[in-house]
Amino acid sequence: MSAAAGADPMLPRPYRVAASRRETGDTVTLELVPVGGAAPGFAPDRFKPGQFNMLYAFGIGEVPISLSGDPADGGRVVHTVRAVGAVSRAIAQAGPGSVLGLRGPFGSAWPMAEAEGRDLLLIAGGLGLAPLRPAIYHALAHSEHYGRIAILYGSRGPAEILYRDELARWRQRSGVTVAVTVDHADAAWDGHVGVVPDLIRGVSFDPANSVAMICGPEVMFRFTARALLGAGVPAGRIHVSMERDMKCAVGLCGHCQFGADFICRDGAVLRYDRVAARLAVREV
Repeated sequence: MSAAAGADPMLPRPYRVAASRRETGDTVTLELVPVGGAAPGFAPDRFKPGQFNMLYAFGIGEVPISLSGDPADGGRVVHTVRAVGAVSRAIAQAGPGSVLGLRGPFGSAWPMAEAEGRDLLLIAGGLGLAPLRPAIYHALAHSEHYGRIAILYGSRGPAEILYRDELARWRQRSGVTVAVTVDHADAAWDGHVGVVPDLIRGVSFDPANSVAMICGPEVMFRFTARALLGAGVPAGRIHVSMERDMKCAVGLCGHCQFGADFICRDGAVLRYDRVAARLAVREV
């Protein structure tokens, strides 16, 4: 899916930072609002869980950033950004009143409709919780349409955990399991220590009637997918988000080509059985 109908998908529109909230030492959540009102046909606040925008720091460049807000809450565009390079660092440092360029939304979406009537496993590693957050919002708002909901999340350490307050609130919901693990604990951490696939063994779900959505580093989702397959979840009901090397967002530059797919156009959300064989081929 490309940008909203009627909008030039290559033309950034100005958006002002309305709020900035620090999540961790190098990660912030930005709330953006259109400068002068959004152009006709340009509605990045209306998106499907799993889609992304291109954010542009004027004079520096642009990067793809997944939408991380509530898809039912229009008016503001929410992105959680980690400062890892020149562009993302400039975006993360943009305080209230700063103006950024934005184009989108782009890409495929998490299969929320397909998951209805099934147990739902939402599994994230590191910053991967941000692209899954809209799916979590949707699932919790429409929990009557799903079976058991499990939110499994892994972080490098306690200091890198995103959305701490929300994780605590989600844990209080009836019918919802929330499990968090860290790779390395500190003296104050009393939770699970280990890798994300380890959490699957502690969750009650029906493998034959489940849909899994995974977002995180590639090595994490590969091992997580294998654990789900081993538990009996069909490969066609495992979905992963692959944000590989996206540049133009519309499938023209070829930079994100992954075999027969362009990640920006055909993904970033893809079925695991569609990409599993290619993941095992070096340099694809």
